[in-house]
Parts: sequence; structure tokens; C-alpha cells
Amino acid sequence: MKEITFITGNEHKLREAIEILGVNIQQKSIDLPEIQSVELKPVIEAKLKGAYEILQKPVIVEDVGFFSESLNGLPGALIKWFIETLGRDGIVKILEPFDNKKVTVVCAVGYTEDGETIHVFEGKVNGIVVPKRGESGFGFDPIFEPEGHSKTFAEMSAEEKNAISHRGRAFEKFKEFLEKNNIG
Repeated sequence: MKEITFITGNEHKLREAIEILGVNIQQKSIDLPEIQSVELKPVIEAKLKGAYEILQKPVIVEDVGFFSESLNGLPGALIKWFIETLGRDGIVKILEPFDNKKVTVVCAVGYTEDGETIHVFEGKVNGIVVPKRGESGFGFDPIFEPEGHSKTFAEMSAEEKNAISHRGRAFEKFKEFLEKNNIG
């Protein structure tokens, strides 16, 4: 397998990626400038180009968006900053006055071998924002209940979550790409 490096400082994301891909990938934490955008694609493209420029080898980057219907798509790709600033309870509180608690969570996995050709694989899951439940998971997992389920991501086992999650869906598409192109 061609050596691929996943640029992340988040060990939870790395663990999930390895579990989903079923291969060992390298990990490197690089402080990349992260452009601020509600949309994921420009964030992914900038991260990929920056990471490749530094490492000069195939890289994977990942980002997540949390798109609320009531807030016209906010916080989108800014979810990390919302959680850091407001906390999970703050996000629940922002949506309290709205009857519509629907959100779509999206994971975008970006890959480049040469810094020029960029591939983006997206996984989406619809659900609702609920008061915090569950002890596992990270990020918004305790406040996100996927459609058709009665548990939040934080109440699910790693296997349950990976089977239906936005990250699981995006990395499955990436895995198919690797296999189809004899990369993995």
C-alpha cells in the first residue's frame, strides 16, 4: 500500500478512520491554517494543499459540518468553534426557541497524491439536536440523534456509530476509491 498520511491531531478521528478503512494509515499533526467557511469543500481544499506543500506525499484531511435547518445552515463547518466557544449545551440552547431541531451532519474526507488533483468524499446523516446524552464519542456526538434511531452517537458503541455515521459513510467512499484505483 502506498503510504498515506492522515493530517489530524484528533486521536478519535484517527481511530475511527483506521477502524473504517481497515488499514493502518500514518498520522501527523500539522498546524494548518484553517480558512473560515460555513461550507466544507473550500476548507478541505485549503487543508489538502497546505498539508501536501509541507509533506510532499499523499495526504488525507477531514472536516465536519453541522448544518441546522433553523439556522439556515449554521454553524456548518464552523461547528468546532461553536463547541469550543459555547459548549454542547450552548448549541442545544441556541436551538431551544425553534420547533425545528433538524440538522444534517456532513463529513468531508479529502485526498491528494500530488497536491493538484483533489478528491473529496462526503458522508451525510440527518438527525435532530437533543439535550446531552451518552458518555462516549466526541464533538457533537452527545447532542446528535440520527434519524431513525433512539440513541445519540455518544450512546452508541463504536461499531454502531461507524456503521451509520457521516464519517463512516465518507471513509467508506474513500475506501472504495482506494480499492478501485489499487491504492489500498
